[in-house]
Amino acid sequence: MMFCPKCGGILLPKIEGNRKTMHCKCGYTTKDVKDAILSEKIQEKLAIGVVEKEIEPHPVTIAECPKCKHRRAYFWTVQTRASDEPETKFMKCEKCEHVWRDYS
Repeated sequence: MMFCPKCGGILLPKIEGNRKTMHCKCGYTTKDVKDAILSEKIQEKLAIGVVEKEIEPHPVTIAECPKCKHRRAYFWTVQTRASDEPETKFMKCEKCEHVWRDYS
């Protein structure tokens, strides 16, 4: 790691074609890069496991599915417009899993 003699900041590498220079945010630039060693460490990200369950977390209500005419559906609400307007109610059929909006 090389530091700027003017402000003490870290010098960053800059490669333009065959020219290699080190520069600082204060404007200092040097062509003396023979002692500089560039390296990068990349940490491996651990994957977060997902637990697969057959549980539907939404409450069930009585509503007729427009697709299969089944009479029970899961529902949830989402604020899709401005905060001073009512929420949009989404329904999901228990049988065919068709999703629709309920504006009532």
